[in-house]
Amino acid sequence: MSKVPEDLNYTKSHEWFKVEGDIATIGVTDYAQNQLTDIVYIEVPSVGDKKKLGDVLLTIESVKSAEDVYAPVSGTVLEVNSALEDKPELVNEDSYSNWIVKIKLDSPGSEKGMSAPEYRKIIGEN
Repeated sequence: MSKVPEDLNYTKSHEWFKVEGDIATIGVTDYAQNQLTDIVYIEVPSVGDKKKLGDVLLTIESVKSAEDVYAPVSGTVLEVNSALEDKPELVNEDSYSNWIVKIKLDSPGSEKGMSAPEYRKIIGEN
C-alpha cells in the first residue's frame, strides 16, 4: 500500500501539492517514486520560470526510466529543494517530506486537485 496523506491534493499523473496562501509546495507521490524505483537525478526548473497547469515542470530519472512531472498549478517557480541536487534518492525515502519545488500561484484559489480518497481509487487502493 502506498502512503496517501489526507491533507494534500493529488493529480492523475501522480504529483502531490499543498497550497498555503499563494504558495504551492509540489512533489511526487509515494506511488510514483515506488514505480520509478531508485531515483538517480532530478532536473528541476530554474527559480523564476513560469509554468502553466499541465506544463512539464521537471524530469525525474531513475535506474529504470526518465519521467516528466507536470505542473499541478500555474505560477512562477519560487524555490527548488536544493538538497535533492546531491541526494535525489531522498524522494525514494520519503516523497512527502522531500518536496521538489515551490510555486507562487498566478491565481490563488483556482487550483484543483483530487482528494486522498479520489487518488487512492486512481492507483487502485480504495
